[in-house]
Amino acid sequence: MTVPTDDLSSVRTLYREIEDVGYDRAFSFEAKHDPFLPLATAAEHTDHIQLGTAIAIAFARTPMTLANIGWDLQTLTGGRFTLGLGSQIAPHITQRFSMPWSDPVGRMRELVLGIRAIWDAWTDGTRLSFDGDFYTHTRMIPAFDPGPNEFGRPPILTAGFGPAMTAVSGEVADGFLVHPLNSRRSLLELTVPAIERGLAAAGRPALTDPASTFDLTAVTIVVTGRTAEELDRSREAVRQQLAFYGTTPAYRPVFDVHDRGELHPELKRRGAAGEWVAMAELIDDEFLEEIAVIGEPHEIAPKIRARLTGITDRVSLVNNRAPDPGHFAEVVAGLA
Repeated sequence: MTVPTDDLSSVRTLYREIEDVGYDRAFSFEAKHDPFLPLATAAEHTDHIQLGTAIAIAFARTPMTLANIGWDLQTLTGGRFTLGLGSQIAPHITQRFSMPWSDPVGRMRELVLGIRAIWDAWTDGTRLSFDGDFYTHTRMIPAFDPGPNEFGRPPILTAGFGPAMTAVSGEVADGFLVHPLNSRRSLLELTVPAIERGLAAAGRPALTDPASTFDLTAVTIVVTGRTAEELDRSREAVRQQLAFYGTTPAYRPVFDVHDRGELHPELKRRGAAGEWVAMAELIDDEFLEEIAVIGEPHEIAPKIRARLTGITDRVSLVNNRAPDPGHFAEVVAGLA
C-alpha cells in the first residue's frame, strides 16, 4: 500500500502496523515531505516488509543523487528497498524544483540507464562512463565510491500515464507503477499494450511469459466501510479525487475509454475557478464504479481478483483522501 504519512511522527509505528497486518510492501510518496527519509526510519522498525517509493520525483534529482540514496536505502533496509520514480509535470519541475524540462520520455529512459551505469561502476569497479543527451557521469574516485552492495542492486520501478512513458518502463525498468486512475478496461486497452511494446523493443520476455520478472503493480482505489456513513465518506472522497484527476489533460485517455472525455474541459474550468469540492458532482456513479473497487471490506478481495485476473498479481491499495484507519486489514487477509 501507499502509506499515508502526513504526520511524520507516525512513521515509527505505522510501517510496523502495516507489516503486522500482512502487507508485502509499503510505499512512501513525494508530496508534502521527502519520500526517502521515512523509509530509513521504517527500516529500523520493521523486519521483513519491502519498502519503496511510489513515487519519488525523478526529474527533481539526477542519476547520481538517486543512485546514492537507492544504494544507501538498500543497505539500511537489508535489501528490502525498491526505487520507484515518476516524472511529475513540467510546471512542478521547472517552477517548484527549478530543474530543466524537456523530452520527458527520453529523459526518463536515460535517467534509469544512468543510475544503472553508476551502480555497475560501484559493483564491478569499472570506469564510470555515461555520456547521454541529458545526463553525463564520467567522474568517480575512491573517496565517493561506496563499492558493491552486499544486498545487490535495488529494483527500479517507473510510473507514467501516456503510452510512450509507459513503454519506457517495459524497455528499461524492473516494473511499472500504474496510476490510480485506471480500470480493468484501461489496463487492457492502454497500459498492458504499451508495456508489451516496451518489453518487445528491448527483447525482454512478454508479461505472459513464465520467464518474465516484470513487476506490474496495479495501484487500485478502494472504497470501503462497515457502515453506510463510512462507505459514503469514502465514496465521496474518491469522487473528488477523480474530478481532480480529470482537470489534467494527460489523464483524459482513461476518461475517453469510458466515454467521459467531454468532462475534461468543464472540470478544468471549474478547477481553475477553485470549485474543487463542488465539481465532484460531475463524476457519476457508473464511472466511479469502473475506476474504484467498491464494497464492504469482505467484498473487496474477490472484486480485486476479478478486476486484475489475467493482468497482474500485484495490487497496491489506496484511498488518498479517506485512508482506512485499519489499513484495509480485512482486504489484505482476503487476498492472502
